[in-house]
Amino acid sequence: MHKLSWYVLLLSLLYFPPALSWSQDTRFNQAENYEGSSDLVNLEYHMGPVLASPTNLYIIWYGHWNPTHQATIRDFLYSLSSSAPYPSVADWWKTVRLYTDQTGSNITGSISLSGEFYDYRYSHGGYLSRLSMQSIIKTAVTSYPRPLPLNPRNGLYLVLTSSDVQVQDFCRAVCGFHYFTFPTIVGVTMPYAWIGYSGTQCPGMCAYPFAWPNYSGKPPPSTDGGNNIMRSPNGDAGVDGMISIIAHELAEVSSNPLVNAWYAGDDPTAPTEIADLCLGLYGSGGGGGYVGKVYKDSWGNGYNLNGVKGRRFLVQWVWNPVKRRCFGPNAMD
Repeated sequence: MHKLSWYVLLLSLLYFPPALSWSQDTRFNQAENYEGSSDLVNLEYHMGPVLASPTNLYIIWYGHWNPTHQATIRDFLYSLSSSAPYPSVADWWKTVRLYTDQTGSNITGSISLSGEFYDYRYSHGGYLSRLSMQSIIKTAVTSYPRPLPLNPRNGLYLVLTSSDVQVQDFCRAVCGFHYFTFPTIVGVTMPYAWIGYSGTQCPGMCAYPFAWPNYSGKPPPSTDGGNNIMRSPNGDAGVDGMISIIAHELAEVSSNPLVNAWYAGDDPTAPTEIADLCLGLYGSGGGGGYVGKVYKDSWGNGYNLNGVKGRRFLVQWVWNPVKRRCFGPNAMD
């Protein structure tokens, strides 16, 4: 057992977990997008579990956070299991719920925000490796006097890093990722995800389509909203872009929590998951750098989903296994 534990730890140090990764090719050229029905996608079930039980979601706020940004993110998470005008966040989640495990149990429709931990002292510093996320979770569940529950049965942990925190590969290769904790670090195996706030570091990379990447060849947005930049529904490109990435990671960690359930490709260390197949698609007709047909509010802000408290969000589509195409409730067909 001692030898096995060290082997698992070595793997954790070497392995790069599944991650949301956008490049110029996938973002602007969209060489492969699957808005239309396709038999070319080899999405397969590998017999592992999905998050079928009612899920308790725990947030770890790492660093210093703007309370308004926190409220916007909370409202999105509340919206996953709450009613709102169609098309709602909960309607979007219904596509994720189509995925089942080997017993035929669907992904849960009950996601409860069950605890929050404020790591405002930067317990692991201002520069984090990917593996640091597991140590941050360990700190949160062992902290005195009010730790988060250690919940390997139906817990899901979100590590959200503030604008001043540097994360390995953030803004260069990834905007967020999901994986599972190692017993050698946290004590148990539980699914988790990390997403960083990109508003000050790289909005063009991780807050698209509310900002243009430097390499896109597009001019910077003008103060009057020109140059075809889409304005964010909640007034901050960083947090609105972050919410779409949170949605992306929640869809994938729910359908592939231990990296042995739903994904395409033959390599589990580099799986193409249900949201990866739909990068850059937010509405019908999307592709080639065009997000697709989305709504505009009276101020011209783009959105495709309604949430609680009158909030609106712009969230990318995910792969629908029944329709065999990328889909969202704002689809025109």
